[in-house]
Amino acid sequence: MRFSAVDTTEAFLPQPISQRVRPLAEKADQILSGGGDVARTQRASLAAFLIRIASAVVAFVSQIAFARMMGIEAYGIFVLVWITMVIIGSLSCLGFQTVVIRFVPQYREMGDLKHMRGILLASRLAVLLASTLAAAIVMSVTWFAREWIEPYYVLPFIIGALCLPMISLGDTLDGTARAQGWTIRALTPSYLMRPILILLLMIGAYLLGFEIDAVLGLQCAAIASYLTTIGQLLLITRDVDATIPRGKRAYSMMHWTKVALPIFLVEGFFFLLINADTLMVGLLMTPADVAIYFATVKTLALVHFVFFAVKAGIAHRFAALLADGENSALHDMALRSVTWTFWPSLLMGAVLLAVAPLMLAMFGAEYQQGYPLLFVLVSGVILRAAIGPAESLLNMTGHQNACAAVFGSVLVINIGLNAVLIPWIGLYGAASATFLATLLEVFALYQLVYRRIGVRMSILTARNMAAV
Repeated sequence: MRFSAVDTTEAFLPQPISQRVRPLAEKADQILSGGGDVARTQRASLAAFLIRIASAVVAFVSQIAFARMMGIEAYGIFVLVWITMVIIGSLSCLGFQTVVIRFVPQYREMGDLKHMRGILLASRLAVLLASTLAAAIVMSVTWFAREWIEPYYVLPFIIGALCLPMISLGDTLDGTARAQGWTIRALTPSYLMRPILILLLMIGAYLLGFEIDAVLGLQCAAIASYLTTIGQLLLITRDVDATIPRGKRAYSMMHWTKVALPIFLVEGFFFLLINADTLMVGLLMTPADVAIYFATVKTLALVHFVFFAVKAGIAHRFAALLADGENSALHDMALRSVTWTFWPSLLMGAVLLAVAPLMLAMFGAEYQQGYPLLFVLVSGVILRAAIGPAESLLNMTGHQNACAAVFGSVLVINIGLNAVLIPWIGLYGAASATFLATLLEVFALYQLVYRRIGVRMSILTARNMAAV
């Protein structure tokens, strides 16, 4: 029996109220059961959004537990090493986690199953090779440079490096599932299962009487990474095999790599941009400062995940519409994605600023000094949401080189601003540098999308379109 929001409101609400909410109920039914591209994309984005909400809750509870069990210094070491590993793991994908999202829908539209099978296998093997090499490099550099590194970072970085192959492979499997439109299977392992497993392992160690420090936390993270990624690999492989008949594979490694490298730069620069402030705080300040800043940024996930949810649900549709040659539909989808990104982000930002003092207090009294930073950080997230997933549109339409140049330039500016402002005004400098860099990024991406694709991708244009 199919759920109907209209029938439910009419059955349970008084008639005057049900008549008022009927337009919203009809819209909900359209999203939940519609068969068009817009409805399917909205369902994918909604699923991603709900997973990110659950992920934000899990991550927030986990980080509170970690901060309480470890203490502020050990927690700062743990989060700095883990963030670094997640960044290196993402970079080790070499862009293939997004290349599969771009090419798999196109090969499906063209009926080219040989290349479809080829890219699915080649992407995994290339990522495993690159991430294993990255892990070896991180371990070697950490060991041979141990006399110049703070001693409390040496062992955590070596243990953290063990996670890299699984982090990278997990990101690639995420892309494989998103290319098929399997949003839940794409996001659940990395955003829900892994953090839950880390938390359970740490709680188990705590109950058994182990000392909870950064080293033990990273050991738990390594175990959780291997369990979740291997499970995801088995699940995605089974589902892909059920969807694509067995047969020969064809490889276009030169072409895929040519497309992947600019995307690698875009994804890498973007990931570094959203984490540069935390990394620079770790470089220029103490582990305790890292802990406070990271806890503040973690509460920001309540706003940030809207952007990532829409991006996760829509990238493969951009690629499919491009393959179909539907330019007008592509432009319409781009503007819709801005609306889906901006208004929920604005609402979430307001909610966050209202409840953040209580949220930060859960970490401990010393973490509350991060609250004023949120006004600056929330402004930056909403500003980025005002142009929607512009970089996904550029990547999926062949403009990844120009997009990479934008993010590379903004990253350099961001690091420079952090280097100047953090010694001057501390954590406020990190937040201010992030906002200023975001302002430049948004302006540059808006201009690039307009000049290359012809879409004025902003919330103002989206509103005008809705009003017509």
